[in-house]
Amino acid sequence: MSDLEQLTQALARNLKRWRGERGFTLDSLAARAGVSRGMIIQIEQARTNPSVGTTVRLADALGVSISALLDHDRGPQVRIVQPDQVVRIWSSEAGSSTTMLIGTDERGPMELWTWHLVPGEGTDSVAHPSGTIEMLHVTAGELTLVVGEEEFRVPAGAAATFEANLAHSYRNDASVPMEMTLAVSVPPVSAPAPAHTHGGGTAATP
Repeated sequence: MSDLEQLTQALARNLKRWRGERGFTLDSLAARAGVSRGMIIQIEQARTNPSVGTTVRLADALGVSISALLDHDRGPQVRIVQPDQVVRIWSSEAGSSTTMLIGTDERGPMELWTWHLVPGEGTDSVAHPSGTIEMLHVTAGELTLVVGEEEFRVPAGAAATFEANLAHSYRNDASVPMEMTLAVSVPPVSAPAPAHTHGGGTAATP
């Protein structure tokens, strides 16, 4: 089985598991994540490999880190992710890439990423739940960070932090490759209250 097939199977298994643990129906998760019901069904049946944006929306809606959906092995106290276990989420033919190094779901999801963008490339991110914080440190080149309508230049050696409840993007407008480390902290998500019938019983969940 290829790495992509393993990733697709892990995502299918874990999406279904976390949806059940959170008490979301297909329709309620679709509405919360802004992803179609049909797409969620295809993902849970391992019939499609969703985009980065779709995976992020689902993780945000479920209140878990992307690593929870991609099935990293977890230890009881200390968890070591070996170099061959990190997950490359996105890459381009020109050589840009984003890789999630590690994540945790304790007290709300938190993720650590490494980014590499070649000159002229970039990627967009949807708005995350209110209270989501991103912190980054540029180690090479210069990052162009766009948050909402504002644009910022972050040179090598500089760091930045912002609340990521607005659409944002990362670009490399310079002439040399850009590298950075990015940490994302997402607030916990509460499961919806169960629906009740007039007689006091709990309604069935598809």
